[in-house]
Amino acid sequence: MSVRYLGAEGIAQLTHARPGETKLGQVVRSMEDLAYYDQAKAAGCRFALIGVPEQIGPMANCGKGGAHQGWQAFLSIFLNLQANTYLPGDDILLVGELDCCDLPVSEDIATLRAQCEEADKRLVAALKPIFAAGLVPILIGGGHNNAYGLIRACSETRGEPLAAANLDPHSDFRRMEGRHSGNPFRYAHHQGYLSHYAVLGLHEQKNSRDALDALEALGFPWFSIQQLKWRRELSIEQALSQVSDYLQTSRRPVGLELDLDAVSELPTSAVTFAGMSLDDALYYVHRLALLPRLQYLHLAEGAPQRHPAGLEAGNRVVGQALSELVCTFIKARYRA
Repeated sequence: MSVRYLGAEGIAQLTHARPGETKLGQVVRSMEDLAYYDQAKAAGCRFALIGVPEQIGPMANCGKGGAHQGWQAFLSIFLNLQANTYLPGDDILLVGELDCCDLPVSEDIATLRAQCEEADKRLVAALKPIFAAGLVPILIGGGHNNAYGLIRACSETRGEPLAAANLDPHSDFRRMEGRHSGNPFRYAHHQGYLSHYAVLGLHEQKNSRDALDALEALGFPWFSIQQLKWRRELSIEQALSQVSDYLQTSRRPVGLELDLDAVSELPTSAVTFAGMSLDDALYYVHRLALLPRLQYLHLAEGAPQRHPAGLEAGNRVVGQALSELVCTFIKARYRA
């Protein structure tokens, strides 16, 4: 089995109950009392939370580790938020995490890239039944390499390619030199799973000429952080309107991608001090989550151990950011 389910007891251990209040951890559903994803859907679940505790993708891209910790940081915060009229929580299925325990970190790039391919296969197998049941996966943790598995699983289940938006300083459209966090969208497009792709917040000096040329040749639009924030050539609202129109005009199922590397000073696999604000990231998620054919949310690259004050501080910051992004997404879907 490629997924390690998180049962009611495990959820309860992470939830700090308080008399007179109801926390999300007390109302989310688990697979412990549900035989199939179809049963979860019939029981009223709409969203499926799944974690990917791996760091091999970023390291296979010659980057830093730590992305395996994002999932646990998220759970510790999210499960202790209030369940109330704004977000009841009883339509959330907390699935568990992809089993990556036998994919240890290696210093050999070829080995890491082979392990990344193995993680791809497991993720596709884990996600296809979730998509088939009509649930909306929210994938958290690990590197951005996992976008490939999400896109492929959704495309194969829906029987058509996807259109995806990505808030990211990197286009993740590097050459197909073996799988890693820098090329999931290039592979997905090349293999027919991704037909439309737009990048918001791209950094003009953090993308190779090859990647930029490939995006241009395919007609995939991007809006740089230099355009949006530093030269003020257009507003984020204007860019999001163009991205929204592009995705809807494609008439394809839509994937929503966000690399935490895009947000200034968050502990991530590639920390930036010249990025977007968390407010901008939250608005990006809200705005695009309203699209009618939205299929999933992917939040990648949070790496708590890279906080300058240490792991505890990193868990708090990354966990809060991920939790706010997930809450914003779910509330937007209620309105869609």
